[in-house]
Amino acid sequence: MMSKLWKWLRKKSESSVKIKPDPLTRNPDIVWDSMRPEQNYQKITPLDPETPISDECVRFVCISDTHTFIENKPSYFLPDGDVLLHAGDITNEGQIKKLVEFNDYLGKLSYKHKVVIAGNHDITLDTDMIQKDPESAMLNFGIICELLKQYSVKQTKDLFTNCTYLQDSGVQLYGINIYGSPWQPVFRDWAFNLRRGEEILKKWDKIPNNTDILITHGPPLGYGDEVGHHGSGHVGCVELLNTVQKRVHPKYHVFGHIHEGYGVTSDGETTFINASFVNRLFLPVNSPIVFDYPLPNGYKKDK
Repeated sequence: MMSKLWKWLRKKSESSVKIKPDPLTRNPDIVWDSMRPEQNYQKITPLDPETPISDECVRFVCISDTHTFIENKPSYFLPDGDVLLHAGDITNEGQIKKLVEFNDYLGKLSYKHKVVIAGNHDITLDTDMIQKDPESAMLNFGIICELLKQYSVKQTKDLFTNCTYLQDSGVQLYGINIYGSPWQPVFRDWAFNLRRGEEILKKWDKIPNNTDILITHGPPLGYGDEVGHHGSGHVGCVELLNTVQKRVHPKYHVFGHIHEGYGVTSDGETTFINASFVNRLFLPVNSPIVFDYPLPNGYKKDK
Protein backbone atom coordinates (compact mmCIF):
# COMPACT_ATOMS: atom_id res chain seq x y z
CA MET A 1 0.00 0.00 0.00
CA MET A 2 2.79 2.39 0.93
CA SER A 3 4.63 1.53 -2.24
CA LYS A 4 1.62 2.52 -4.37
CA LEU A 5 1.13 5.70 -2.35
CA TRP A 6 4.80 6.61 -2.71
CA LYS A 7 4.67 6.10 -6.47
CA TRP A 8 1.53 8.22 -6.73
CA LEU A 9 3.07 11.03 -4.68
CA ARG A 10 6.24 10.94 -6.74
CA LYS A 11 4.34 11.07 -10.03
CA LYS A 12 2.32 13.99 -8.74
CA SER A 13 5.44 15.86 -7.63
CA GLU A 14 7.17 15.18 -10.95
CA SER A 15 4.19 16.16 -13.11
CA SER A 16 5.66 19.63 -13.46
CA VAL A 17 9.22 18.46 -14.10
CA LYS A 18 10.71 20.22 -17.10
CA ILE A 19 13.20 18.13 -19.04
CA LYS A 20 15.98 20.18 -20.60
CA PRO A 21 18.13 19.26 -23.61
CA ASP A 22 21.42 17.68 -22.65
CA PRO A 23 24.35 19.85 -23.80
CA LEU A 24 26.13 16.69 -25.05
CA THR A 25 23.07 15.19 -26.69
CA ARG A 26 24.84 14.85 -30.05
CA ASN A 27 27.38 12.55 -28.40
CA PRO A 28 25.18 9.80 -26.93
CA ASP A 29 28.15 7.52 -26.18
CA ILE A 30 29.74 10.17 -23.98
CA VAL A 31 26.45 10.87 -22.21
CA TRP A 32 25.85 7.16 -21.58
CA ASP A 33 29.36 6.71 -20.15
CA SER A 34 28.57 9.41 -17.61
CA MET A 35 25.09 8.05 -16.80
CA ARG A 36 25.86 4.32 -16.80
CA PRO A 37 27.27 4.07 -13.21
CA GLU A 38 23.97 5.32 -11.77
CA GLN A 39 21.74 3.22 -14.02
CA ASN A 40 20.17 0.08 -12.60
CA TYR A 41 20.68 -1.59 -15.98
CA GLN A 42 19.52 -5.20 -16.24
CA LYS A 43 19.04 -7.68 -19.04
CA ILE A 44 15.71 -9.48 -18.74
CA THR A 45 14.63 -12.89 -19.98
CA PRO A 46 11.42 -12.38 -21.98
CA LEU A 47 8.20 -14.07 -20.92
CA ASP A 48 7.68 -17.44 -22.61
CA PRO A 49 4.89 -16.92 -25.20
CA GLU A 50 3.55 -20.37 -24.30
CA THR A 51 2.79 -19.22 -20.75
CA PRO A 52 -0.99 -19.50 -20.22
CA ILE A 53 -2.80 -16.18 -20.42
CA SER A 54 -4.41 -15.17 -17.14
CA ASP A 55 -7.84 -13.58 -16.89
CA GLU A 56 -6.25 -11.12 -14.47
CA CYS A 57 -3.68 -9.83 -16.97
CA VAL A 58 -3.64 -8.38 -20.46
CA ARG A 59 -1.21 -10.20 -22.75
CA PHE A 60 0.66 -7.80 -25.07
CA VAL A 61 2.50 -9.10 -28.16
CA CYS A 62 5.24 -6.77 -29.43
CA ILE A 63 6.78 -6.54 -32.90
CA SER A 64 8.64 -3.85 -34.80
CA ASP A 65 10.65 -3.34 -37.99
CA THR A 66 8.80 -6.02 -39.91
CA HIS A 67 9.70 -4.42 -43.29
CA THR A 68 6.96 -6.28 -45.25
CA PHE A 69 8.11 -9.71 -44.00
CA ILE A 70 5.34 -10.31 -41.47
CA GLU A 71 2.61 -10.32 -44.12
CA ASN A 72 4.10 -13.52 -45.54
CA LYS A 73 3.88 -15.30 -42.21
CA PRO A 74 0.83 -17.38 -41.31
CA SER A 75 -1.37 -15.85 -38.63
CA TYR A 76 -0.29 -18.52 -36.15
CA PHE A 77 3.31 -17.25 -36.35
CA LEU A 78 2.36 -14.59 -33.83
CA PRO A 79 1.70 -15.91 -30.31
CA ASP A 80 -1.69 -15.66 -28.65
CA GLY A 81 -2.52 -12.47 -26.82
CA ASP A 82 -5.02 -9.71 -26.24
CA VAL A 83 -3.22 -6.72 -27.80
CA LEU A 84 -0.70 -6.50 -30.64
CA LEU A 85 1.77 -3.61 -30.54
CA HIS A 86 3.79 -2.64 -33.64
CA ALA A 87 6.54 -0.05 -33.14
CA GLY A 88 7.05 1.03 -36.74
CA ASP A 89 8.91 0.32 -39.98
CA ILE A 90 6.02 -1.58 -41.48
CA THR A 91 7.44 -1.07 -44.98
CA ASN A 92 10.74 -0.34 -46.71
CA GLU A 93 9.82 2.96 -48.38
CA GLY A 94 6.21 3.56 -47.38
CA GLN A 95 4.72 1.94 -50.47
CA ILE A 96 0.92 2.36 -50.47
CA LYS A 97 0.39 -1.19 -51.69
CA LYS A 98 2.47 -2.55 -48.82
CA LEU A 99 0.55 -0.54 -46.24
CA VAL A 100 -2.70 -1.98 -47.62
CA GLU A 101 -1.28 -5.51 -47.50
CA PHE A 102 -0.22 -4.94 -43.90
CA ASN A 103 -3.69 -3.70 -42.97
CA ASP A 104 -5.24 -6.74 -44.63
CA TYR A 105 -2.89 -9.00 -42.67
CA LEU A 106 -3.91 -7.32 -39.41
CA GLY A 107 -7.54 -8.01 -40.29
CA LYS A 108 -6.81 -11.73 -40.27
CA LEU A 109 -5.34 -11.71 -36.77
CA SER A 110 -7.43 -12.67 -33.75
CA TYR A 111 -6.17 -10.00 -31.32
CA LYS A 112 -8.97 -7.91 -29.92
CA HIS A 113 -6.84 -4.79 -30.31
CA LYS A 114 -3.93 -3.87 -32.59
CA VAL A 115 -1.96 -0.68 -31.97
CA VAL A 116 0.46 0.59 -34.62
CA ILE A 117 2.90 3.48 -35.04
CA ALA A 118 5.10 4.45 -38.00
CA GLY A 119 8.87 4.33 -38.38
CA ASN A 120 11.51 6.10 -40.43
CA HIS A 121 10.97 3.76 -43.41
CA ASP A 122 7.21 4.46 -43.53
CA ILE A 123 7.76 7.58 -45.61
CA THR A 124 4.22 8.13 -46.89
CA LEU A 125 2.90 8.33 -43.35
CA ASP A 126 5.04 11.42 -42.72
CA THR A 127 2.79 13.82 -44.63
CA ASP A 128 4.77 16.91 -43.65
CA MET A 129 7.92 15.43 -45.14
CA ILE A 130 6.45 14.40 -48.48
CA GLN A 131 4.70 17.73 -48.95
CA LYS A 132 7.77 19.82 -48.14
CA ASP A 133 10.38 17.73 -49.89
CA PRO A 134 9.00 15.03 -52.21
CA GLU A 135 12.44 14.40 -53.70
CA SER A 136 13.95 13.46 -50.36
CA ALA A 137 10.88 11.39 -49.66
CA MET A 138 11.68 9.39 -52.81
CA LEU A 139 8.05 9.68 -53.85
CA ASN A 140 5.89 12.25 -55.59
CA PHE A 141 3.11 13.76 -53.48
CA GLY A 142 0.75 13.94 -56.43
CA ILE A 143 1.22 10.26 -57.18
CA ILE A 144 0.54 9.42 -53.55
CA CYS A 145 -2.73 11.36 -53.63
CA GLU A 146 -3.81 9.52 -56.78
CA LEU A 147 -3.03 6.17 -55.18
CA LEU A 148 -5.01 7.08 -52.07
CA LYS A 149 -8.04 7.96 -54.20
CA GLN A 150 -8.11 4.33 -55.34
CA TYR A 151 -8.83 3.37 -51.75
CA SER A 152 -11.27 6.23 -51.14
CA VAL A 153 -9.12 7.83 -48.43
CA LYS A 154 -7.52 11.27 -48.17
CA GLN A 155 -4.65 10.44 -45.83
CA THR A 156 -2.27 7.51 -45.76
CA LYS A 157 -3.06 6.73 -42.13
CA ASP A 158 -6.72 6.23 -43.11
CA LEU A 159 -5.64 3.03 -44.85
CA PHE A 160 -5.37 1.47 -41.38
CA THR A 161 -8.90 0.18 -40.84
CA ASN A 162 -7.90 -2.89 -38.82
CA CYS A 163 -5.89 -1.23 -36.06
CA THR A 164 -5.51 1.87 -33.92
CA TYR A 165 -2.85 4.10 -35.47
CA LEU A 166 -1.06 6.41 -33.04
CA GLN A 167 1.03 9.44 -33.95
CA ASP A 168 1.78 11.63 -30.97
CA SER A 169 -1.48 10.34 -29.52
CA GLY A 170 -2.79 7.76 -27.11
CA VAL A 171 -5.46 5.20 -26.45
CA GLN A 172 -6.75 3.54 -23.30
CA LEU A 173 -7.35 -0.22 -23.42
CA TYR A 174 -8.60 -2.13 -20.39
CA GLY A 175 -7.81 0.93 -18.27
CA ILE A 176 -4.18 0.88 -19.46
CA ASN A 177 -2.89 4.13 -21.01
CA ILE A 178 -0.87 3.60 -24.21
CA TYR A 179 0.90 6.41 -26.06
CA GLY A 180 2.64 6.17 -29.43
CA SER A 181 5.15 8.42 -31.23
CA PRO A 182 7.16 7.66 -34.40
CA TRP A 183 10.04 10.12 -34.03
CA GLN A 184 13.76 9.42 -33.75
CA PRO A 185 17.02 11.41 -34.05
CA VAL A 186 18.02 12.34 -37.61
CA PHE A 187 19.07 9.31 -39.63
CA ARG A 188 19.81 9.64 -43.37
CA ASP A 189 16.92 12.08 -44.02
CA TRP A 190 14.24 9.44 -43.66
CA ALA A 191 10.76 9.94 -42.21
CA PHE A 192 9.94 11.25 -38.76
CA ASN A 193 13.49 12.53 -38.20
CA LEU A 194 14.24 15.38 -35.83
CA ARG A 195 17.46 16.91 -34.55
CA ARG A 196 18.68 15.78 -31.16
CA GLY A 197 18.07 18.16 -28.31
CA GLU A 198 15.35 20.77 -28.19
CA GLU A 199 13.68 19.83 -31.49
CA ILE A 200 12.97 16.21 -30.63
CA LEU A 201 12.32 17.03 -26.97
CA LYS A 202 9.25 19.01 -28.05
CA LYS A 203 7.73 15.71 -29.20
CA TRP A 204 8.63 13.90 -25.97
CA ASP A 205 7.10 16.77 -23.97
CA LYS A 206 3.73 15.68 -25.39
CA ILE A 207 3.90 12.27 -23.69
CA PRO A 208 1.35 12.30 -20.84
CA ASN A 209 2.56 11.64 -17.31
CA ASN A 210 -0.02 8.90 -16.85
CA THR A 211 1.35 6.78 -19.71
CA ASP A 212 1.57 3.12 -18.71
CA ILE A 213 2.94 1.75 -21.99
CA LEU A 214 5.02 3.98 -24.25
CA ILE A 215 5.63 3.04 -27.90
CA THR A 216 8.26 4.94 -29.87
CA HIS A 217 10.06 3.89 -33.02
CA GLY A 218 13.52 4.84 -31.82
CA PRO A 219 15.08 3.67 -28.54
CA PRO A 220 16.09 5.75 -25.55
CA LEU A 221 19.77 6.09 -24.76
CA GLY A 222 21.40 2.98 -23.31
CA TYR A 223 18.59 0.48 -23.61
CA GLY A 224 18.42 -1.61 -26.81
CA ASP A 225 20.25 1.09 -28.77
CA GLU A 226 23.72 -0.30 -29.55
CA VAL A 227 24.85 -0.49 -33.17
CA GLY A 228 27.68 -2.40 -34.76
CA HIS A 229 28.37 -6.08 -35.10
CA HIS A 230 29.26 -6.48 -31.43
CA GLY A 231 27.55 -3.36 -30.13
CA SER A 232 30.10 -0.66 -30.87
CA GLY A 233 28.17 2.40 -29.87
CA HIS A 234 24.99 3.86 -28.39
CA VAL A 235 22.70 5.88 -30.65
CA GLY A 236 19.55 6.17 -28.54
CA CYS A 237 17.91 9.49 -27.70
CA VAL A 238 19.19 11.18 -24.54
CA GLU A 239 16.08 13.34 -24.18
CA LEU A 240 13.81 10.32 -24.53
CA LEU A 241 15.60 8.47 -21.72
CA ASN A 242 15.42 11.55 -19.48
CA THR A 243 11.71 11.92 -20.25
CA VAL A 244 11.07 8.28 -19.42
CA GLN A 245 13.13 8.19 -16.23
CA LYS A 246 12.58 11.65 -14.79
CA ARG A 247 8.97 12.42 -15.70
CA VAL A 248 6.77 9.72 -17.25
CA HIS A 249 7.98 6.47 -15.63
CA PRO A 250 5.99 4.11 -17.88
CA LYS A 251 5.80 0.49 -16.84
CA TYR A 252 6.84 -0.58 -20.35
CA HIS A 253 8.60 1.15 -23.23
CA VAL A 254 8.36 -0.65 -26.59
CA PHE A 255 10.44 0.36 -29.62
CA GLY A 256 12.63 -0.93 -32.48
CA HIS A 257 14.67 0.93 -35.15
CA ILE A 258 18.05 -0.40 -33.97
CA HIS A 259 17.83 -3.99 -35.12
CA GLU A 260 20.93 -5.11 -33.21
CA GLY A 261 19.31 -3.98 -29.97
CA TYR A 262 16.60 -6.68 -30.02
CA GLY A 263 15.72 -7.92 -26.55
CA VAL A 264 14.47 -6.87 -23.13
CA THR A 265 16.22 -4.69 -20.57
CA SER A 266 15.18 -2.79 -17.46
CA ASP A 267 16.26 0.05 -15.20
CA GLY A 268 14.40 -1.48 -12.26
CA GLU A 269 11.26 0.53 -12.93
CA THR A 270 10.62 0.58 -16.67
CA THR A 271 10.93 -2.52 -18.84
CA PHE A 272 12.44 -1.64 -22.22
CA ILE A 273 11.53 -3.86 -25.18
CA ASN A 274 13.32 -3.64 -28.51
CA ALA A 275 10.99 -5.78 -30.62
CA SER A 276 12.81 -5.55 -33.98
CA PHE A 277 11.69 -8.44 -36.18
CA VAL A 278 14.68 -8.22 -38.54
CA ASN A 279 18.36 -8.26 -37.66
CA ARG A 280 21.02 -5.82 -38.88
CA LEU A 281 21.14 -7.66 -42.22
CA PHE A 282 17.36 -7.21 -42.60
CA LEU A 283 16.72 -10.93 -42.15
CA PRO A 284 13.46 -11.80 -40.33
CA VAL A 285 14.97 -13.90 -37.56
CA ASN A 286 13.66 -12.48 -34.29
CA SER A 287 10.58 -13.67 -32.42
CA PRO A 288 7.76 -11.48 -31.11
CA ILE A 289 8.17 -10.45 -27.46
CA VAL A 290 5.27 -10.76 -25.04
CA PHE A 291 4.49 -9.35 -21.61
CA ASP A 292 1.55 -9.46 -19.23
CA TYR A 293 0.10 -6.31 -17.71
CA PRO A 294 -2.12 -6.75 -14.63
CA LEU A 295 -5.65 -5.50 -15.16
CA PRO A 296 -6.30 -2.27 -13.24
CA ASN A 297 -8.96 -2.47 -10.53
CA GLY A 298 -12.49 -2.42 -11.93
CA TYR A 299 -11.57 -3.62 -15.42
CA LYS A 300 -12.24 -6.96 -17.07
CA LYS A 301 -11.08 -8.26 -20.42
CA ASP A 302 -14.56 -9.25 -21.55
CA LYS A 303 -15.75 -5.63 -21.45
